[in-house]
Amino acid sequence: MFLILLLSALVTGGSLHAATDPYPQSARSYLLDLDGEILWQRDAALALQPASLSKLLTALVVLDAGWDADRWITVSADVAATPPTRLGLRTGEEISAGAALAAMLIRSANDACRALVENVTPDTGRFLERMNARAAQIGMKHSHFGDPCGFDAPGQYTTATDLLQLARAAHANPLIARLTATPRAELQTRAGRTIPFVNTNQLLGRLDGAEGMKTGYTAQAGQCLIAYARRPGHEVWLVMLGGTQRWWLAHGMIDDAFDVAARR
Repeated sequence: MFLILLLSALVTGGSLHAATDPYPQSARSYLLDLDGEILWQRDAALALQPASLSKLLTALVVLDAGWDADRWITVSADVAATPPTRLGLRTGEEISAGAALAAMLIRSANDACRALVENVTPDTGRFLERMNARAAQIGMKHSHFGDPCGFDAPGQYTTATDLLQLARAAHANPLIARLTATPRAELQTRAGRTIPFVNTNQLLGRLDGAEGMKTGYTAQAGQCLIAYARRPGHEVWLVMLGGTQRWWLAHGMIDDAFDVAARR
């Protein structure tokens, strides 16, 4: 793969540092960052729906709002009726805020996400105001969020470039970094019901150095992914929006990036 990239760079008069697009069929928009440098990209400024990648921003807002992992949250009827992906929480059940956060980030559970949002404020509009203010604080200049859990919403958009900003900010929080890298977990309701769940990120345990971070899918957004991988001396961030066959493509793209790093 590296030889193909090198030949392409020589023919076009460019360089491997010029953020080429060797994967034009991989996604509507993507970028791959190697050691703080954009190595490859495709329409990284294209505005698209974020799907559940927005849950990283929701997590930051929740953690800013007087976080108490041991606080019990009562599941409302609206939460219990939240569409998939979900844990299957039942109306009236109580779960801890910490367990809900884990389920939201590991399983991408929308019912756990809604429970956390309601616990911060019953007014979704006010929560969205906090989300968009936090996005601006991070430096996400070309994003607007319209649903805390990432469901398609009118006027909602983000870019791969902005999502890399979000990913770095979220990963800087040790709790978010740890949860998004956790392969599987379980929560226990206050009444004792145990609900196991697994991470939606299929790179974990399959790609050398994979350490999270978030997946997403909706009808409008398509297959979305923020992936982080680290190997000795190097780290890779990959953001994909509107992806196709994201798992084997992401696996190959990240491996190729580390091959480039090894040859520098």
